[in-house]
Amino acid sequence: MQIGTNQFYNKNATQLGKLATQADTINTQIATGKKISAPSQDVVAYNRLSAIKQTNADSKAYASNVSLAQSLLQQSDTTLTSIGNQLQRAAELTTQAANGTLNDANRKTIAIELQSIRDDLVSLAGTTDARGQPLFGTASGGPAVVQAVDGTVSFGGTGEISAIPVADGTDIQATDSAQRVFGNLPGGGGTTDVFAVLSSLISALNAGGNVSAATGAAADGLKAALTQVSNVQGSVGARAARLDIVASQATDAAAARETDRVGLEDTDISTAITELQKTMTVLQATQASFTKLGQLSLFDYLR
Repeated sequence: MQIGTNQFYNKNATQLGKLATQADTINTQIATGKKISAPSQDVVAYNRLSAIKQTNADSKAYASNVSLAQSLLQQSDTTLTSIGNQLQRAAELTTQAANGTLNDANRKTIAIELQSIRDDLVSLAGTTDARGQPLFGTASGGPAVVQAVDGTVSFGGTGEISAIPVADGTDIQATDSAQRVFGNLPGGGGTTDVFAVLSSLISALNAGGNVSAATGAAADGLKAALTQVSNVQGSVGARAARLDIVASQATDAAAARETDRVGLEDTDISTAITELQKTMTVLQATQASFTKLGQLSLFDYLR
């Protein structure tokens, strides 16, 4: 019988090497808590993990946008409530001014309060958001409204600010332009804005005399303004509700991805320790067997 000494040693050395490598791998998995550290270990799983990590990175950016949009919508809602309150008070004062029992002095007193309301509305229109930008800004940039020396108020730009992407294929218009909130009111055969409506009424009350036409036009304009602000605020609420749904869906999707990631990447410590113990037992047994066989003489093989 011929004994292949080299083959014997090579075979056993290879087996011991594989077992040692397996033990080292399991030790690394236990130490790092990760089952996969290189593509060669599991190409399919590694690619899936890479896709999950990329999606998580995109989701973080979307989550930041969702948070920003929610903040802007909340600020818009609060500001619109204040605007509505001011318009409601202006409507009440307009009704008072139409009372035929008032004299010119009484109406001038009302005009003073209306002037204060108009100034407050200009201030509210110029509200800045958390980024320091106009809350009711426009696509063309600049301030939301501009007030001239003579008190005339005009809009600072045109167009609505671009919507904010909050998910794949989903954008949210987080703000509205000042013109949408305060402008586009019917008046004088065309359109006007709430600032012009109040300015005309204030001028008429200060001038004295018959103000029925002025109060009638102002009442119509303020009613339209209140309706418009209410509509914008309703739209803000609807968008906020939609954002809540988007945020909830993103949370659910993130939880599902984390479950997949854990299954693909994280080491099950108890299972890994059991596997390591088994591997070490086989390795020690193989080493002992190899040592014992290697010490046998040719006579021992033949007897």
